[in-house]
Amino acid sequence: MKVLAILAVWLLAVSAKSQVAEQVVLDDLGGLRMDRTEVTISQFQRYVNATGVRTRAELEGGGFEYVGGWQRRAGWTWQHPEGQPAHPHLPAVHLTHAEAAAYCRWTTGRLPTAQEWRRAAFTELRAAPPAPWRRGKTYPWPTGNSPEGANTSDPDPWPRAAPVSQTRSGVNGLHDMGANVWEWAADARGPERQTMGGSWWYPAHQMKAEVEAWKPADFYAVYIGFRCVYDARTLP
Repeated sequence: MKVLAILAVWLLAVSAKSQVAEQVVLDDLGGLRMDRTEVTISQFQRYVNATGVRTRAELEGGGFEYVGGWQRRAGWTWQHPEGQPAHPHLPAVHLTHAEAAAYCRWTTGRLPTAQEWRRAAFTELRAAPPAPWRRGKTYPWPTGNSPEGANTSDPDPWPRAAPVSQTRSGVNGLHDMGANVWEWAADARGPERQTMGGSWWYPAHQMKAEVEAWKPADFYAVYIGFRCVYDARTLP
């Protein structure tokens, strides 16, 4: 029985590892690893298949979009962000803070703190970054010296959310730390949780490091996704 129990734990760890997105090692942040991209629909689908979880957007009639005020959209969920079949590499949205955190725990990770997220977004933390990135340099934008290549409301190839990795990779080789969709962070302010990076709905200035945004922890909308981090001592 003990052998079977050990085997079950090992299989669970292997299963979790297989779901984790490609990661970047942030050497100058204690070896913390961060998902290279926002969590995608296909990755969240594997979590749902394994756990049977149903999200609040599914149970409560659909997620929200802002059109002259917050409007609930029937059928808009993580699987169908705008009510129609969606590209599997689009970011998973319409998820509350708790739902995002639960996914990260399932992958043996967690949501980043705002401080971790901000350092990863703006300061090159890799031990040997490829040119033109410079270790230790803090950049004005998550995309480097300019916001070009990010998915904002400014002119670009993407009218709404973009599949991950289609935008330009930025500081630390990360995609969409600026724009595409807001990302939940672990930080709390009463019933609110911090979101980072801006989204496709906003112009580039929402990507700046000094921008602070908080949303109700139980809120879910077409603009909010997430990514996970993994402490060096708990690597999957």
